[in-house]
Amino acid sequence: MGKRRRQFRLAHRPDVSPGRSPYRLEDAGGREVPEVNEYLDAQACRGLSILSLRAYGYSLRSLWRWISETARNLANLEEAHLLDFIRFQKANGTAGGGTVAATTINHRLTATRCLYRYMYGRDLPRGKRACRARSHPYYTAANSAEGYLHPARSSAPQLRVKAPRRAVVPLTSEEVNRFFRSLRTQRDLSIVALMLFCGMRSREVIGVKLGDLDLVEGTIRIRGKGDKERVVPIPPQVVSLIQSYLEVERPPMPAEHLLVVLKGRGRGRPMTPSGLRSLFRYHRVRAKVPRANPHRMRHTFGRDMARAGMSLPALMRLMGHSGIQTTMQYVALSPQDVWEEFQRVVKRIPRELTCPSEERDGT
Repeated sequence: MGKRRRQFRLAHRPDVSPGRSPYRLEDAGGREVPEVNEYLDAQACRGLSILSLRAYGYSLRSLWRWISETARNLANLEEAHLLDFIRFQKANGTAGGGTVAATTINHRLTATRCLYRYMYGRDLPRGKRACRARSHPYYTAANSAEGYLHPARSSAPQLRVKAPRRAVVPLTSEEVNRFFRSLRTQRDLSIVALMLFCGMRSREVIGVKLGDLDLVEGTIRIRGKGDKERVVPIPPQVVSLIQSYLEVERPPMPAEHLLVVLKGRGRGRPMTPSGLRSLFRYHRVRAKVPRANPHRMRHTFGRDMARAGMSLPALMRLMGHSGIQTTMQYVALSPQDVWEEFQRVVKRIPRELTCPSEERDGT
């Protein structure tokens, strides 16, 4: 198992020339895998983010391990062969000995198809034993490769692993208060407040620069997934926290990032993802709130906004979602919520019900 995991590795080369991916797939001898790295370079030229390049690199590393161990050839792959690729991933698990998540497997399948399409200019062939996807009768003709209503949508199946639908489980008010009370610096309070009151992701929070803030107007410019920018309002209490942090705690250094290290040899340097994870690990134990993590703070924001009556389009814009379906996960109503909403709306409907017996008496 250990020898197989060392066969290929994804190296980070931040000093590469512009237009090339800093992530390079290498074999055990340090030689680059040209097919994968050429594809990653092409995606870097397209402007994909560093995180996307990293995700594709790790997915294609798994593919290349499978190809190497089974003596397959990328040029001869078919959709039917991906079943063996799935079995390989489930048999080997993760580096920590856990089970590979369904979403991870599906990303690896997508990366495989993208690499094949890039290298050979066509989609991955179906093969004889490919799983045939069920198509809706309104969308796909029975004896045609194209749909009637969507002629550009091909009916060729693409193998995917069924991913469990995870429920959004936000923090309770008592858990949030306990976690807040465990924080000791204005910087840490500002970090959690930006997640809890502005719905920001962890990467978005540590990526904020001083020029992105407008504390007079109470707004912040956020760079989200895919380098998409959005401007969201900052509540007055969060503005006060950030002002206190800037005036009292932040070292007077020319760093352009808002959040920096406050002590130690790294004082004044931008906060890193590992530093943010360490902060939450420490305060989870201190506050005895084991479920507290950056993304659950964001979930709590989404739940609170949805339950307070914010429209889904507005919430989608605030949270930087690309589709309304992602925002819909926060609309999880309890039976009491449904009953209260029904009572509120039914009073607005101008209807009068008259009993038939009363109509006969009137005539």
